[in-house]
Amino acid sequence: SVALNFPMENSKRCMHATVDGDQGRAKRQFAADVRKHIDAIATKYILPDEGTYDFALMYIPAENVYYEIIIKDDSTEEKSLSYYAMSKRVVPVSPNCFYAYLQAIVLGLKGMTIEQQAKEIIECLSRLQGDFARFRDEFGLLGKHLGHAQSSYQNAGKRIVQLGQKLVLGN
Repeated sequence: SVALNFPMENSKRCMHATVDGDQGRAKRQFAADVRKHIDAIATKYILPDEGTYDFALMYIPAENVYYEIIIKDDSTEEKSLSYYAMSKRVVPVSPNCFYAYLQAIVLGLKGMTIEQQAKEIIECLSRLQGDFARFRDEFGLLGKHLGHAQSSYQNAGKRIVQLGQKLVLGN
């Protein structure tokens, strides 16, 4: 089992080191710990084939640690921890921004729900449009039959009048 508690031990060493060499060593070790943590999160929680999302949040439990590894990271972009995390689709979040990320995710999920419902409504409207087209065709055919029936009725009425006149004249 992968332990997924954020690796704070070397962070504390890094912040409390007084000698530059010790601080550099602690900082490198802490960066390596964070990379391992990012890899563990990506491996354990980003499994779209199993129905997970294609990203994960990595909670960094202290603002000062978040600042040091994400904001103040003086590595080149490709070697920075934030770049590494994003390349693994792991989003680092601090206590202050965690709620904002969750709200953004909730809004995204609501948007996806609305989009799915809109698709269902469009499908229903499409079926309704097909039903209406069939009804319109049947209604037109019925009108045609009624027109023929009315014409036949009028023709029969004319023949009755003619037949009646022949009977009166023949008398």
